[in-house]
Amino acid sequence: MVSAVFHSPLEVVPSTKNEPPSGAVAAPAAMAAVPRPAPAPPVQARRGWDLRVLWTNVLPPVLGLVFLVTVWAVVAGTGESGIPTPLETWKQAIEVFSDPFYQVGPNDQGVGWNVLMSLQRVAIGFGLAAAVGIPAGFAIGRFEFLSRMFNPLISLLRPVSPLAWLPIGLLVFKGANPAAIWTIFICSIWPMIINTAVGVQRVPQDYMNVARVLNLSEWKIFTKILFPAVLPYLLTGVRLAVGTAWLVIVAAEMLTGGVGIGFWIWDEWNNLNVASIIIAIFVIGIVGLVLEFGLIKLATLFTFEEVKS
Repeated sequence: MVSAVFHSPLEVVPSTKNEPPSGAVAAPAAMAAVPRPAPAPPVQARRGWDLRVLWTNVLPPVLGLVFLVTVWAVVAGTGESGIPTPLETWKQAIEVFSDPFYQVGPNDQGVGWNVLMSLQRVAIGFGLAAAVGIPAGFAIGRFEFLSRMFNPLISLLRPVSPLAWLPIGLLVFKGANPAAIWTIFICSIWPMIINTAVGVQRVPQDYMNVARVLNLSEWKIFTKILFPAVLPYLLTGVRLAVGTAWLVIVAAEMLTGGVGIGFWIWDEWNNLNVASIIIAIFVIGIVGLVLEFGLIKLATLFTFEEVKS
């Protein structure tokens, strides 16, 4: 037996008995050594968690789509708008995507070829803008003289609509395809320059003081200090530039013609095929969503911060 005896500190009474005195609390040693198992989580709690995830993640976007389709069906049901109903558009979509890569002539191709051609123009124009804009952003943010020199020019040219540069591209390059790429280049370069320069200017001054004390070269400063610190800002500029480029290419292709999703929309309008135009709108939105999602995943791989859409 293990016993616990409570007594007065002024008087100690020895006990010769084996039994615990009155007022003692005894517990078997074997029972005290065995830990109590943790209670299992109730089944109702797990079910409630699953319902909460369903309520917060799945139900809101589904309700948003239902709301969109409902408004669409109400507007199309009036009969005066000329907009096809969701069911008619669905039937047209099945026909369009049954053979998205057909090719009858240079101006009669499936929606798949048009999307790929638009993505090709965006990739070329965006790549050229990144090759020029990112180094320029680092230089403008790093050197105050260059910042004071180019800030007025950026403030003057950035608000200009990208389509205003399209006639300049047609005049200089003498072709619709390079003019569209030029438009993508000029609209993509500003977000990358501005965000990269802001990221460089927000690098803590203590980092630069340490680099000055250690007498680091400009290449070491760039690779060891500036690039890791500026990377979140740079990726934000890349995301903004890609979104802007994908918006602009549709309007540029409507004006220049040729193969592309913008030209496909304009051609379907000339054929009074409104259902195909609505399908193209959804295609443009889905492709833009995929590009945005891919860039967000790329940003989370190279940064320690949470990158939100």
